[in-house]
Amino acid sequence: MKVLQFTIPVAYDKTVIAEKVCQKRHYPYLHRHKEIQITWIRKGEGTLIAGNHMHDYTVGDMFFIGANMPHVFKTNPDCFFTGSDKEVEALTIFFNPEGRLTQSFDLPEMKQTLYFIRQHQQGFKFPAYLRGKMSSAMVNLEQVSGIDQLIAFFDLLKLVVNIKTKLDPLSYGNLPAITDHEGIRIGIIYDYIIHHYGKELTLEDVAKVAFMTPESFCRYFKKHTGHTFVSFLNEVRINEACKKLIANRFETINTVAYKCGFKSITNFNRVFKLIIGLTPKNYMDNYNQNILTFNIQAG
Repeated sequence: MKVLQFTIPVAYDKTVIAEKVCQKRHYPYLHRHKEIQITWIRKGEGTLIAGNHMHDYTVGDMFFIGANMPHVFKTNPDCFFTGSDKEVEALTIFFNPEGRLTQSFDLPEMKQTLYFIRQHQQGFKFPAYLRGKMSSAMVNLEQVSGIDQLIAFFDLLKLVVNIKTKLDPLSYGNLPAITDHEGIRIGIIYDYIIHHYGKELTLEDVAKVAFMTPESFCRYFKKHTGHTFVSFLNEVRINEACKKLIANRFETINTVAYKCGFKSITNFNRVFKLIIGLTPKNYMDNYNQNILTFNIQAG
């Protein structure tokens, strides 16, 4: 079986593609492509679904997504409210070591680079300390052409492969296989859950969106995402809860729990600790301590 295949538009005179997005949302369906991509979020926030895991993204975040890795950037629902002027803006670099760059990556000098890429096929989020250099290199690559763009690409690649810190994969284990039609259907299901997580959301509700019986939907969703409906819904809700808890809006933990669709504070605390490894209060304390430490070191 194959994942919804997305074809990157490749110009006849380009080896590396730099694509700038500035619109209401990213490409909305779960998809993959043979190119590796490096994406820098310049504006907007939401959730990156990569393989069988979810990650929040916000302004400044950068991601390395391996070749043929199923993924989709889901924009926060408030960007779609009537009258909203919010947009997402991102700069992405696409390249394929097995395409026009094959001979370059076969060079002895590229052995370490090729090893790094193969070791990180599951992708990763770039460490924050590298954002300044990476963003400058990506902007430079986008703005130049010809041999200068190729040189800029190898400069960017040098920054990537020289990362010394531990990089956690965006996804673990075997990636779920999804047919062309299913990639679109899963994307619609993801959209529905992400837009309605704060309400009472039942299995029957989501099954109707997929035009399935609840029993068939359970089997289908587990097979193609690696999640049960409940586990995926809980992860979406806890991801949103984490963002609200540290957003400095002075909302209580109880308020955040209810806004994220939990009816019971006890259940919210239990699920939060199961997914995050900390209680909501400890999570907030850790975040505030990290901010304080950063400010002391910076100032």
